[in-house]
Amino acid sequence: MMHPIAHFHTISEHRHLVCRYCLRLGLIRQGLTHDLSKYSPEEFWRGARYYQGYRSPNDAERAETGMSRAWLHHKGRNKHHFEYWIDWQLNPEGGVYYAGNKMPMRYVAEMFCDRIAASRVYLKEKYTDASPYDYLMKGLPDLMMHPDTLAELEKMLLVLKDEGEDAAFRYVRRRLKESKEEKKLLSFREERDIAEQKTREKTEGSRKEI
Repeated sequence: MMHPIAHFHTISEHRHLVCRYCLRLGLIRQGLTHDLSKYSPEEFWRGARYYQGYRSPNDAERAETGMSRAWLHHKGRNKHHFEYWIDWQLNPEGGVYYAGNKMPMRYVAEMFCDRIAASRVYLKEKYTDASPYDYLMKGLPDLMMHPDTLAELEKMLLVLKDEGEDAAFRYVRRRLKESKEEKKLLSFREERDIAEQKTREKTEGSRKEI
């Protein structure tokens, strides 16, 4: 049975929560564009068909068909999911293996918002500030997430669990600021290294001419 109206309300409630959370972090563009692919025909109508109300319709689709085509479509278009960043890695000794790449901090922050919103929407009055952290821990052994990304997300959700929402958002804002500063420092060092390399090449070229 199709539940298009109920599904629309659920995904819209989730999206509006994430948008509000992202705005608190200064991630305006990410908040406004969050999960727009859920309204595409490929995702929306499957979500309406497998609508549950208390959990993701993707789980119901997997239970019936063994896979979720809606999820496959979604994860390839939304960078706040760690699955978007999974790719083949080259083994120095030969061969390849599947692993998660490190996510940019702004998408880790959006993932943080996404997990809070999802827990609120599905758990309703049963939600607590511990819910997103507990959900992460429950799936931890099977997550193909980069260790650095996992450490960042786990810390964010742990602050939420132990100190509450306001403290958690202050922490995430600080991490976003620190990440920008680290990126600027790295860029400065790269530019300095390039300049030094050019100077060395120019000096060596002058010596050869002599």
